[in-house]
Amino acid sequence: MASIRISIIFFVQLVGTVVLAENSTNSTYNPLQYVDQLIGSANGGNVFAGATLPYGMAKAVADVDSPSNQGGFTTEGGNVTGFSSMHDSGTGGNPSLGNFALFPYTSCAGDDVDGCIYPKKARKIHFLNNSVKASPGYFGLTLASGVAVEMTTAQHTSLFRFKFPTTDAAGNASSPLVLLDLTDLSDSRQDNATISVNANTGRMSGSARFLPSFGSRDYIAYFCADFHGAEIRDNGIFVNNRASADVTELKISRSINNYPLPGGGFVRFNSPGDNPILARIAVSLISSDQACNSAEAEIPDFDFDAIHTASEDAWRDKLSPVKVSTTGVDSSLITNFYSGIYRTMVNPQDYTGENPLWSSNEPYFDSFYCIWDLFRSQIPFLTILDPATATKMIRSLIDTYEHVGWLPDCRMSLCKGYTQGGSNADNVLADAFIKGLSDGIDWDLGYAAVVKDAEVEPYDWSNEGRGGLDSWKSLGYIPVQDFDYKGFGTMTRSLSRTLEYSYNDFAVSQIAAGLGGKDADVEKYQARSGNWQNLFKDDQKSFYKGSNTGYVGFFQPRYLNGTWGFQDPLKCSNIDYDPNSICSLQNTGSETFESSIWEYSFFVPHDQATLITTLGGPSAFVSRLNYLHDHNVTYIGNEPAFLTVFQYHYAGRPALSALRSHFYIPAFFSPTTAGLPGNDDSGAMGSFVAFSMMGLFPNPGQNVYLIIPPFFESVSITSPITNKTAVIRNVNFDPSYKAIYIQSATLDGKPYTKNWIDHSFFTDGKELVLTLGKNESSWGTMVQDLPPSLGSYEGFNSTRFGGRARRWERASAGLGREVRGYWGEENRAGLFR
Repeated sequence: MASIRISIIFFVQLVGTVVLAENSTNSTYNPLQYVDQLIGSANGGNVFAGATLPYGMAKAVADVDSPSNQGGFTTEGGNVTGFSSMHDSGTGGNPSLGNFALFPYTSCAGDDVDGCIYPKKARKIHFLNNSVKASPGYFGLTLASGVAVEMTTAQHTSLFRFKFPTTDAAGNASSPLVLLDLTDLSDSRQDNATISVNANTGRMSGSARFLPSFGSRDYIAYFCADFHGAEIRDNGIFVNNRASADVTELKISRSINNYPLPGGGFVRFNSPGDNPILARIAVSLISSDQACNSAEAEIPDFDFDAIHTASEDAWRDKLSPVKVSTTGVDSSLITNFYSGIYRTMVNPQDYTGENPLWSSNEPYFDSFYCIWDLFRSQIPFLTILDPATATKMIRSLIDTYEHVGWLPDCRMSLCKGYTQGGSNADNVLADAFIKGLSDGIDWDLGYAAVVKDAEVEPYDWSNEGRGGLDSWKSLGYIPVQDFDYKGFGTMTRSLSRTLEYSYNDFAVSQIAAGLGGKDADVEKYQARSGNWQNLFKDDQKSFYKGSNTGYVGFFQPRYLNGTWGFQDPLKCSNIDYDPNSICSLQNTGSETFESSIWEYSFFVPHDQATLITTLGGPSAFVSRLNYLHDHNVTYIGNEPAFLTVFQYHYAGRPALSALRSHFYIPAFFSPTTAGLPGNDDSGAMGSFVAFSMMGLFPNPGQNVYLIIPPFFESVSITSPITNKTAVIRNVNFDPSYKAIYIQSATLDGKPYTKNWIDHSFFTDGKELVLTLGKNESSWGTMVQDLPPSLGSYEGFNSTRFGGRARRWERASAGLGREVRGYWGEENRAGLFR
């Protein structure tokens, strides 16, 4: 089925009408015109498609009952169950948030409040597919009932605009009713939800306790809703399918059948005629009074257009530092690019001032779903484009450590999320530290936090820190079936945790080295960062459907006594057809997390030189990477695949990184509702697209960006810190993308042969000029041109190694065949020779 979907995408890209976007030199250039929030709203992209500010707490959208509704709305034909104001974007797990949904009726049957339907499952209704409209700060659609609903937001407050038919189904003048439901998307509401309705003003306020979608414990959310635009006829509360204007207070339990009893409030209006009715609802995690204060301060006069304009301005300010030349480029690619950037700023969310768990003057960010996903490219992207907010996130992580005792690896709705691998906030802190983020950051405290991750095992390492640290320190790896009595977590993922802990320790050493005076720590953690080698079994083979893949030497699990266990290197890969394979957080899960040993074989981000040597040298390394991609072993919809697209740089073959990038975009990332290969993971997929198309990809936790040609003739990025503009310019730019190989480069006018660049490129506003051609060249292939590595490249040839990219065989399986189909016979000689 995947290949069918890919072919459809190719067809759209190849035969669709080419629309040329306006050139970026035009004074009307507006990045918002290229943002499509509906990308990923189908096919499991799980994006939040609605209205929000950058990192906003209020996130308004229609909630539907279709699958993959984790972000509230999908374009897959579901029914609307309500319109709510809290959501996350691109998550897995259970549907997230969706608290306190509103639902409108033109009138109630028989003009009786009991003539309206209140329970969520019974009231749901289709929406008109062609009515959906979304743009930064705005979302709207029309229900099958004829009610048109628009929404926009401030930081904590949503403003809904309901336009009702003037008459109901019976031809009578409308008497609209809007209900507020004490529920959430995943029906997780617990006991003692409350609502109070002011009989005179119609204001509704209250709270409920909910469960997080991918974490432990629970949280209480509060709301405050006001209405404007028509005379109030009556109001009250509902329970199950009955309502009353004689009762204005409700406290309701969950019920004995483990499903929350329907309950909430309503307000009914006299006919508004042609005028819309507006509903303003603010959310808080502190109190209803705080929600009311936010509503009155942020949206004092129910001016929908003014709030929408302010939201657009906020988004324009965030996106404008990046400009691309649109000359000759299909506008779909520009949309893909800016929409990816947009999604990097939806989550995490700024909950500063909304944290009831501790008192602090530091920022508080929430919705880190999860740092295992975000450390690779999303937060590094914000370090470039929005360093002020990235700095606040770092301060928030460190402040969480100070008050909770641990850096989070995952956090949502005030709750601890489940740790997926290592202590990957260590990587985030290291990346920010080496790239110079400092404003208000207590780096001594940050260092204490990462050292605690490395040295102290928490009681509950399913939620924080690392498990198995006694074995880690004494054996140099995490054993299968470890004997761990100091802390408790899911006893799986021993192999991937070993590799991730290795990188986490390298991240600790980076901060130690930068702080100075910690030479012993630098030596210790760099030494421990080599523990990945203890799980390499040099005689391990890999078979696919009974046939030897031809590669020898793979990571394998080991027991406490040092003997080897076994996991098929292709288990949980994209071509693993065993229906019983589980590589997630289940107790029956495997020794790798959400990926195969084949893919994890490349996860040594800090010491590619030693890894390449271990795997047989540059040519053998390139061959393995080719097999990984050509045979569809890797799944680009999951974050461990990201860096493998660009790791050819370390073997002196940067041209192949460019080739792979141009295959995955747009083959798997296209500007369509089904245009993401997996859930967006809070903008991780968006950042992969943005970095790749910009032509620089990070190796996170290191001061390294790997260079490929941008997808545009030029890209400029203005640093918000220094106000200097960095430029990447392609000479011989070919919008048909037949010429995607760098022949030569200059940096600030001087010849530049390294295939990577550091962060000063952005802060100093340098200019990188790339001359392109149709064939792989010797640029960036010398040993001295390779990116930094903890181990030495000694032993690699001092001249270009690896030879020309081998011609892809017609019979190769998986993605190779799709690439040939996309590029066609004419291009193959230049691209794949």
